Amino acid sequence: MKRLLVAFFVFGVGAAAVLAAWLLYTLNAPYAAFGAETFVELPRGTGAREIARRLAGAGVIRSEWPFLAARLVRRGRILQAGEYRFDKPATPLEVYDRIARGDIFHYELVVPEGKNMFDIGALAEELGLFTAADFLKAARNPAMIRDLAPEAPSLEGYLFPSTYYLPRHTSPERLCRMMTAKFRETWKSLRTDAGVHRTVTLASLVEKEGKVPAERPLIAAVFLRRLELGMRMDCDPTVIYAALLEGAWRGTIYRSDLDRDHPYNTYRRVGLPPGAIANPGAKSLEAVLHPADTDALYFVARPDGSGAHTFSNDLAGQQKAVAEYRRGLSNNSH
Repeated sequence: MKRLLVAFFVFGVGAAAVLAAWLLYTLNAPYAAFGAETFVELPRGTGAREIARRLAGAGVIRSEWPFLAARLVRRGRILQAGEYRFDKPATPLEVYDRIARGDIFHYELVVPEGKNMFDIGALAEELGLFTAADFLKAARNPAMIRDLAPEAPSLEGYLFPSTYYLPRHTSPERLCRMMTAKFRETWKSLRTDAGVHRTVTLASLVEKEGKVPAERPLIAAVFLRRLELGMRMDCDPTVIYAALLEGAWRGTIYRSDLDRDHPYNTYRRVGLPPGAIANPGAKSLEAVLHPADTDALYFVARPDGSGAHTFSNDLAGQQKAVAEYRRGLSNNSH
C-alpha cells in the first residue's frame, strides 16, 4: 500500500511538472496562426472572460483559456479599456501585459504653431483619420467657440497647436472640440481681459510673420501702431489666406493676388481681417498682449534666410531696407 501511495505521489508530481512546463510554454508561445493586422475594442467595464472571448474571436490568441491563465499568473493587475492594435503574433502573456499597461492604439497628430485649418485637414487626411474636406466642413462652423468669440467666422485661430493622441474613430468634430478646449485652457492661463477675437486675429498675423520668436513682440507692436494710425497692415500671409479661401492659391503671390478685393487681403482693406489666418501659439498671443516699446512702422525680411527682419520707423528707412533685401537676394543668386 505504501509503495502504491509513493507511486501515485511520484506520478502526481511528474504530471504537475509536465503540466507546469506545458503551461509555461503555452503562455510564452506566439500564436502561429495569427493573420493580418486587427483591432480589438474593449469598452469600459469589459470583464476578463469577455476580453478573452474578443481576443480569440479576432484571432489574436488561440482560445480564451491561455489569456485567462495569463491572468492567474499576472493576478493583481487591472485591465485597461480602449482599442488595441495587433500587427504581429504575440504570446498570451504579451497580450495580457499590453492590455494591463493600457497600451492602446492612437494616431499622433502633430500640429505646429502657425498651421491653418487647411494644413490641419491635410495632416489628418495623411494620417488616415478622415478627409481634409470633412475636417474643413467642421472647422468652418464657429459654434464651438461662439460663447468666447461671437465674431469668429470659423474655428480658425482657435484650433490650438499641440500634439494630439487620437483614437482610430475620431471624428472631425471631436478633433475640433479637443483643439478648441486646448485653446480655452491656454487663453485662461494668460489671465487677461483683452478682447479674445481681436487678440487671436492679430496673433495669427504675428505667428505667420514672426519666424524668429524674439521678434514677435516687435512685429505685434508694428501692427498695433499701424492699426492706431489707420494704416493698412500690408501683411503677405493675409493675401495667401484670401487666395486659400477662394481656392485660388498657386504657391506664390502674384500681382492678381495682391489686387484681389477680399476681406482678408490687408493690402486692399484697412484694419484686421475678419478672423485669424492661422492658429497662433501661446508666445504669439503673449506678444500681442505685451508688445515691444518701439516707434517702428515697417519691417522687411533680411535676405540671409534667417527669418529675421529689419525694422524701420519711417517710409524712407523701409525703402532702404527693401533695396538692401533685393540686393541681397540678387547677390545670393549668383
